[in-house]
Amino acid sequence: HGRAFSLQFAMLSPYAAVRAAAANAGPVSEGGYTLGPGDKVRLTVFDEPDLSGEYQIDGNGNIRLPLVGVVRAAGNTAQSLEANIRAVLSPHYLRNPRLNVAISAYRPIYVVGQVVKPGQYAYLNDMTMLNAIALAGGFTPQSKESTVYLRHEGETEETPVSTDVPLLIRPGDTVRVDTTLFWDAMNLFSPLASPAAVAAAVARP
Repeated sequence: HGRAFSLQFAMLSPYAAVRAAAANAGPVSEGGYTLGPGDKVRLTVFDEPDLSGEYQIDGNGNIRLPLVGVVRAAGNTAQSLEANIRAVLSPHYLRNPRLNVAISAYRPIYVVGQVVKPGQYAYLNDMTMLNAIALAGGFTPQSKESTVYLRHEGETEETPVSTDVPLLIRPGDTVRVDTTLFWDAMNLFSPLASPAAVAAAVARP
């Protein structure tokens, strides 16, 4: 499977570049990005260190702030969450609060199926589908490398995507790599049939 190894090797360099760029640039707050459970935000309230800090959005979509208590975060952008926190703080807690909300970490992605190390992985800005597969160790010998299946968080249907397409993925996405038709047949017939017999069965119209 020289192609699989070459593809995996080729994918590592773009991913390393993305990781280095993210590390140098720091957290990026995307104006159109909608926050959800698992995301982390960094709140900076100027001259109020007790209120400032990093907060993870819980499974109910909320963050819990000192003094203020529970604040709804899911469904907001970083900018709209900033406005909501400002409204909560003023005028009951602070007069004319100056604050900033930035995304410090995104919710993870999931890479499953025929990859070397399926599991949960941290999302980085501008991550592509192939970056995610490389992060999971690349394709296995049984994997179908031409098409990968993508499901966005909150959706029930997968979308088949050609690996020739440099598709950007989102936080919370699930990337699934399927087995080839040959290996599906091997699993179906094994151990009753030899690989040659299975190959003949697969090729039979």
